[in-house]
Amino acid sequence: MGDCTYMQAPKISFKKPIGSVCVSGHKFLGCPIPCGVVITRKEYMNTLCRDIEYIGSRDATITGSRSGHAPIFLWYAITKRGSLGLQKEAQSCIRNARYLHNRLREARIGAMLNEYSNIVVFEKPLDDEFSRRWSLACKGNIAHVVVMQHVTIEMLDLFVAEFLQKRSFWWFKDYGSSFQPRCIADEIGAANCSCSMHSLLS
Repeated sequence: MGDCTYMQAPKISFKKPIGSVCVSGHKFLGCPIPCGVVITRKEYMNTLCRDIEYIGSRDATITGSRSGHAPIFLWYAITKRGSLGLQKEAQSCIRNARYLHNRLREARIGAMLNEYSNIVVFEKPLDDEFSRRWSLACKGNIAHVVVMQHVTIEMLDLFVAEFLQKRSFWWFKDYGSSFQPRCIADEIGAANCSCSMHSLLS
């Protein structure tokens, strides 16, 4: 699959009915402190702005204050990578997320991945220790991972292999039979579920 497919992603524009756009610098960009940028429409900014007497100007920040270090960290992260570098990192994350999604589906693990996303949602592992070791975000019957820049194909292969091993062990321990995928159609949609009732739809 060529990287040109990623260029077809929809463009974000305020010509559409978008109220705001937020970018977290401490996530994808890896800044060492929580920071980010919020872009919003002028009328919303005017509602937020207020005159600050002791500095003799208007303030438009959400908390009424801001760190001088955060803009420096953001500037450095963006400048060091450049537009092309950031694009390549995003493409790599999306490509690896697609790889993980395909591996999970091949292993009959219900999984969902939105287009142009690096977040893979799948059925929650039966082993809580496994979930903690891999730092999975779990809720109810599902879990998800965010495939970031440091994630390699080898890590994803190891994750899926261990997932299957743990799943088979716990299922046989509890039920004494081969594993049957649980139904998670309500959480991620019938087309993404691998249970016996919905697997034919995928």
